[in-house]
Order: sequence, then C-alpha cells, then structure tokens
Amino acid sequence: MKKLTALFLSLVLVFTLAACAGDNDSTTTTKAPETSSNAPSDTSADKTSSEAEPSTSASKTGKALVVYYSASGNTKRVAQDIAAAANADLFEIVPTEVYTSDDLNWTNKNSRVSREHEDESLRDVPLTTTKVENWESYDTVFIGYPIWWAIAAWPVDNFVKDNDFSGKTVIPFATSSSSGMGQSGTLLAEMAGTGNWQEGHRFSSGASSSDVQSWVNDLGL
Repeated sequence: MKKLTALFLSLVLVFTLAACAGDNDSTTTTKAPETSSNAPSDTSADKTSSEAEPSTSASKTGKALVVYYSASGNTKRVAQDIAAAANADLFEIVPTEVYTSDDLNWTNKNSRVSREHEDESLRDVPLTTTKVENWESYDTVFIGYPIWWAIAAWPVDNFVKDNDFSGKTVIPFATSSSSGMGQSGTLLAEMAGTGNWQEGHRFSSGASSSDVQSWVNDLGL
C-alpha cells in the first residue's frame, strides 16, 4: 500500500513539473520583439509620392496694370487713383515728341492735333517705348486716354498695336470735359485683335478720387 502511494505521488510530481515547463515556453515564444526606433524606412517611396503631388498654386497672378496717356494731366490723375484703388502698377504712354499746349489747341486749325485730326496718316505717333516690363504677369489691364474728336487720343494706338493682350481682361477709361466714351473702346479692341475687352467708363475732367474708387470697387477685381 505504501509503495502504491509513493508511486502515485511520484507521477503527480512529474506531471506538475511538465506543466510548469510548458507555461514558461508559451510565455517566451509569444512575447513580441521590441522594434528599434532606428529601423530604416522606404524613403525613396516617400520621395516619389511627394514629388507626384500636383501643384496647387494658382496659374493666374491677379496683378493689374494701369496704362495711360495724359495730354493735360487729367487722365494721369484718374489713372493714379485707379492704381491706388486696384493696387495696380502704372505705365505712362509718352510720345517721343511731347504735345505742347499749343499743339493741343484744337480751336486752331493749324495746331498739331488739328492737322492730325484732318490727316489720319499723321496719327502714327512714335512713342518712347511700348514695352512693359513683365507684361505677361498682368491679368487685368486698364487703358486710359483723353477723348479727341469722339475717339481715343491717338498716341494710345501704337501701344495697343504693339502688345499682345491674349488672356488679359482689358478695361478702357477716358477723361473728357463733355464728350462720352463713344466707340473709343470698341475701336481699340478691334485694333488690338486680342484680349477680353470690357465696356469702358468715362470720367469728367474734375472726377473725384472717391468717384474713381467707387467705380473700381464695383468692378469686383
């Protein structure tokens, strides 16, 4: 009887030790290995993905330019007010032979403007330059001039002919003491042959800065 009891206790002890050994192996093999913070990453793949991202920068610059010819200073003043209201750059059209006050005396049939009015061949007025620096960067171009005999003062013509207005919104404006815009804007658009020309606006010779700013604000630029 004592032998059977001893044998039974021995078997129990063997099974207990085997079970404990099995639990220890399970714990060791299922423990996840620690990952190193210096593990290499697929940087080449990341770079390729980043370079493949399309550009989100706008294609248009939104810049505006005010081009003007001023014979007596009225158009210049309005042009400066437009530039201030539209945060635009300025470019002055300057004839190589500047018009004097006598030249501009339209009541004198022998004055320069009177002779040019009568003879269209004389209206090809040379300019100091028609080239605007960074012209391609402007999306909106204002073009200002005084009204001469119901049309745009012809010193503007060569500037319009010499520049490509493709992709630009062109907004003419004029100054006069009494005459309206007439067909001045339409004739310049035909002369240019390019650009999206808008309806023009005529300012009186004594237009206030607030009137000019109100007009620019209404354009929604």
